[in-house]
Amino acid sequence: MDLTINGKLVMVLAPQSGTSARGNWKKQSFIIETLETYPKKICLIAWNERTEILKSLTPGDELKINISIESREYNERWYTDVKANEIIKVSGAPLAAASSPTPEIGYTPERSVSFPNNTSTSASSIADDDLPF
Repeated sequence: MDLTINGKLVMVLAPQSGTSARGNWKKQSFIIETLETYPKKICLIAWNERTEILKSLTPGDELKINISIESREYNERWYTDVKANEIIKVSGAPLAAASSPTPEIGYTPERSVSFPNNTSTSASSIADDDLPF
């Protein structure tokens, strides 16, 4: 089964490595957000040489990823992996302004919202309000 997912890179997690009966291995998880009306975040896994591709990517890059989905049982529990078989960079992130630092992978800017301190409830102040509710 050949599946393709398009999305924007959100974050690259720390690499993992080890040794098995088949030899040395490396894997690295990364998160993408789909390009749908209601975007979803998906954690994918890159194995061995595909982990090298992740080093050249930055958050915001648009990717096309061919995936395979596989489940396995361990101690009567099931685990599912979404493996990236091919990672293709479709477009890059917009360039940051020269004065702003480059965000780290996984960086999420803090958002602040301020509301006006309007304690008056007179009819004239309500009439001047442009909110629909």
